[in-house]
Amino acid sequence: MHKRKRVAAYARVSGGTDEKLHSLAAQITHYSKHIKANKEWEYAGIYAEADEPGTKDTRPEFLRLLADCRAGKIDVILTKTLSRFARNTVTLLETVRELKALGINVIFEEQNIQTLSSAGELLLTLLAGFAQEESRSVSENIKWRRRKDMESGKTKPLKVFGYEAINGKLVVIPKQAEIIRLMFDLALSGKGSRAIARELNRRGIPSPKGKQWSETVVRHLITNPKMCGDLLHQREYIVDHISKKVAKNRGELPMYRIESPQFYHTTPPDKQAHDRGSIFRTSPMG
Repeated sequence: MHKRKRVAAYARVSGGTDEKLHSLAAQITHYSKHIKANKEWEYAGIYAEADEPGTKDTRPEFLRLLADCRAGKIDVILTKTLSRFARNTVTLLETVRELKALGINVIFEEQNIQTLSSAGELLLTLLAGFAQEESRSVSENIKWRRRKDMESGKTKPLKVFGYEAINGKLVVIPKQAEIIRLMFDLALSGKGSRAIARELNRRGIPSPKGKQWSETVVRHLITNPKMCGDLLHQREYIVDHISKKVAKNRGELPMYRIESPQFYHTTPPDKQAHDRGSIFRTSPMG
């Protein structure tokens, strides 16, 4: 008897917005119907994920798909486009060649490529290179636009402990402001981050997430320019568009300080503390 092909599909979207999740749901529905409608195919499942970096080793559903392929559960994989597998040419080709060695055909619908075909690998090499370069170009354009916004002082209201957003303005939350003042007072009295965390926990004061305070959280808040009503852009940066690894900016790129942005509906930072250049600057909360 003719054996039906066991067909699975892989779907991924970058980002967890409602629009992206709707797109992912639509892909799942499409592939489920498409596979089940073909009498030559046996449904082997849908592997779908959202808001994950485009690297193979950090995508749980992709890893599960590969594990099932190695276990001999899948004959064919359907996916929308090359970039769903990886924008890194090396990773893409390594994965496809491993699957090819297992006799598994990967069908990229948008490019109309089947990896088990004679021309499949040549086309994959060329198109994956284009996809990676396009990804790099998009990444650089986004970085350029954001840096121009930083240089010109453009910014948007951010979520900041001690403040709440009301009509586009950040307004002080009195109870949280008391915690911030206490932290700054303790810091200016000579206590370090660990000692401040212990004191806050001793007093039964909850952290921003309602848990125990840690040295790391305290240090982040008392050294954060946002607590003083300022913004310091590009304290961290993405190393490259493939790994999306975030690194601390230690002089590799310029930083941009915006003092008292208009969306801070509060008094400006204490001028004297600002001039001292201390990392424990007086909070605009008083």
